[in-house]
Amino acid sequence: MSLFNKVLASVGIGATTVDTKLHKVNYTINENITGVVEIVGGNVEQQIDAIYLSLYTNYTREINDTKVSENALLKNLKINEPFTIQPNEKREIPFSFELPAAIPVTTGQSRVWIHTGLDIKNAVDPTDKDFIDIQPTRLASNVLSAIQNLGFRLRKVDNEQAPTYLRNRAPIVQEFEFTPTNNTYRRYLEELEVIFLDQTSKSVEILLQVDRRARGLGSFLSEAFDMDESFIRLTLFENDNISAKISQAIENKMR
Repeated sequence: MSLFNKVLASVGIGATTVDTKLHKVNYTINENITGVVEIVGGNVEQQIDAIYLSLYTNYTREINDTKVSENALLKNLKINEPFTIQPNEKREIPFSFELPAAIPVTTGQSRVWIHTGLDIKNAVDPTDKDFIDIQPTRLASNVLSAIQNLGFRLRKVDNEQAPTYLRNRAPIVQEFEFTPTNNTYRRYLEELEVIFLDQTSKSVEILLQVDRRARGLGSFLSEAFDMDESFIRLTLFENDNISAKISQAIENKMR
């Protein structure tokens, strides 16, 4: 009977199960996420070689002019040393780790989740999947509000594959795409894209991509050679006049 149970457990029948229990599901960037991984033994003892927590998000990337949905690994964490779990034994392993600054907020089609996996030798590895809600920091929210108050409308938010010059930071970036709504900006700009590069409780570093309207022959040539898009790297602090600083940076690129 014991041998039969071992055979069943090796294919996942009557085997060890795993359930990750988070202390909460709502977080902001750079916050610590905490919880416990609950492991319950099956009908036979099994050797648990490792428990992994993997943080994922979804994004899109272009392949031959076609957009493809992918999942990006943002963080991977091993939380235990090998151990043996007995039949019907219950164990709880606590964990805590800091969410990376590159994690996207969960708005629009953006999703973030924790995948828990047990590495069990010669057996089907049990897994668990838990979605979490990521909100922007207060300062990041102020930046987005300031841009809208300047005369821009948020058109869409996308997670996309990071460009080459940012890929050493994270595999994806989250782009907030704005369109101008007032006459001042509509005369010169097609759109404004915002990427949050780094965030703390007291500062944010952003990358603004200013897409200027083509004007005249020189501007036509610039657009043809993809030179119409200008980039602004800006660090903003909690005591800054955020609207004024962003407005000045955009206007400098419009001249």
